[in-house]
Amino acid sequence: MEKIVIKGGKKLTGSIFVSGAKNVALKALVAACLTQDEVVIKNIPLISDFMVMVAIIRELGGEVKIEGHTAYVRMKEFKKEKISLDEAGKIRTSVMFLAPLLARMGKAIIPNPGGCRIGARPIDRTIKGLEKMGYSALYRSKDGFFYITKKKDSKKEIVYGFAKSTHTGTETLIMAACLLKDTKTTLENAAAEPEIDELINLLNQMGAKILRTENRTIVIEGVDKLTGTKFIIGPDRNEIVTLAIAAIATKGDVLIKGAQSVDLSPFIQRLELAGGGVENQKEGIRFFYKGDLVSVNVQTSTYPGFMTDWQGPWTILMIQAKGESIIHETVYENRFGYVKELKKMGANIVLFNPDVKNQEEVYNFNLSDNNYSYFHAIRVKGPTGLHNAVVEVSDLRAGATLVLAALFATGESVIFGAEHLDRGYEKLEDGLESLGANIKRIKE
Repeated sequence: MEKIVIKGGKKLTGSIFVSGAKNVALKALVAACLTQDEVVIKNIPLISDFMVMVAIIRELGGEVKIEGHTAYVRMKEFKKEKISLDEAGKIRTSVMFLAPLLARMGKAIIPNPGGCRIGARPIDRTIKGLEKMGYSALYRSKDGFFYITKKKDSKKEIVYGFAKSTHTGTETLIMAACLLKDTKTTLENAAAEPEIDELINLLNQMGAKILRTENRTIVIEGVDKLTGTKFIIGPDRNEIVTLAIAAIATKGDVLIKGAQSVDLSPFIQRLELAGGGVENQKEGIRFFYKGDLVSVNVQTSTYPGFMTDWQGPWTILMIQAKGESIIHETVYENRFGYVKELKKMGANIVLFNPDVKNQEEVYNFNLSDNNYSYFHAIRVKGPTGLHNAVVEVSDLRAGATLVLAALFATGESVIFGAEHLDRGYEKLEDGLESLGANIKRIKE
């Protein structure tokens, strides 16, 4: 286990670039396996999740060469149709390899996906879509694998509507439909996140015919084959928000270069309401402390709403804001694991379940996965000063939240489980140190 040690109280100042978007990079690797040709992916984040996906490609018979922040990927032919449990258990996006496996081999054997434990995160919506597209899916509980094969009959037109929004499910079915030659697939109630549109742009560069005809409707005209291309990944929205809050929480002033090229409006609107400083500049967006903060309620939701990945960092701002704020999580059923750690540091936070009449409409998770012990909202009272503590990371975004807390807390805090941060941030501690943070990583 690795730990991060932070001496709080340092104002962060300066300028910084962020990495390429994790939620595009991982999917781009999968998309590259839809063709026999080489696909060059630029501005990749050198994070552990990316390397796990690379390992899976190599295990399946592909070649991946990484030079700096560029990946050269070629899946000339699949050597096997089964993804090992060892690698897939580490990361949820492993399930997406079923798309190129089905498209090029007609069958796929994949284990139930792993990744951060922030809820059940079932793939039932993806499996139902595949069945609608003419695939047969069998889950064997004895070994924990899905066995998926193509039925003999082919359809000329497929229409599938997601019961609830799913980012990963939308992208998986888009890729699965790309090579269904002479078949038109329409996905309704599809996820609308900008990272999905980046994936669509990549696939269209490779020769796919994909069009978002409405905000939540995507039409795919199947083609015979896809070809290689070169693609540049845009900045990571989650990393931008993390650094923006780091700047304001420490009463600092940071320019995040390139941040203006992605949609941060749901975050920036609320940040300005809370009294945070935001200034668009030619090179990027400047985030700075300009005075006392006030409480602002947020409710997470699918795009274009406030991202679920932002609610932990937002809590750090609300700890410093005057008044009481409510943060309501509607995307995952169990995503407040960091709260008990923040309370160790002196945060005034109360977990509770709000009175929601139309739960089926409000909550994006399957209600059958809910549990009486889960809480879907918190009340945060501020401003409250935090003190040092020894805390433990439960997942990627919780880790970022605890780092942010330690940056402005008094004294020296120790954060165990630093390796979780590596799943989505490329050397976060180095970036923060370059802005003036007193932070170091120690390997036990």
